[in-house]
Amino acid sequence: MTQERIGRKRLVVGAHYGTRDFIVQRSTAVIMAIYTLVLVLYAIAVPSLDFESWRAFFAFTVGTLPVGQLLATLAFLSLAWHAWIGVRDIWMDYVHSAGLRLFLQVLTLLWLIAAVVYFAQILWSL
Repeated sequence: MTQERIGRKRLVVGAHYGTRDFIVQRSTAVIMAIYTLVLVLYAIAVPSLDFESWRAFFAFTVGTLPVGQLLATLAFLSLAWHAWIGVRDIWMDYVHSAGLRLFLQVLTLLWLIAAVVYFAQILWSL
């Protein structure tokens, strides 16, 4: 027996539809929560939050490994991936026109890529 698409309804089959996105969404949220906690603890521990103290936080190294920059990059990439899944799901759920939905998804993706590039340019120029 074959299943057919009826109207606009998508044929959704498979046992784990959406599982990967669910796991990624939760994993990126955990990474961002931990990084936020680290930022808050740093802000509490440092007596004066000026440019040099923030620069020292992001330029923290262990040996030659730039740990501060790597952790900040991981947190920002998690933020971008988390945002992509969330906004993409909003477009898929609430925008019914396929052309408009594709246009909005492409704009969202381009904006997130530009944000990641801009972030990397700023952070890695320290």
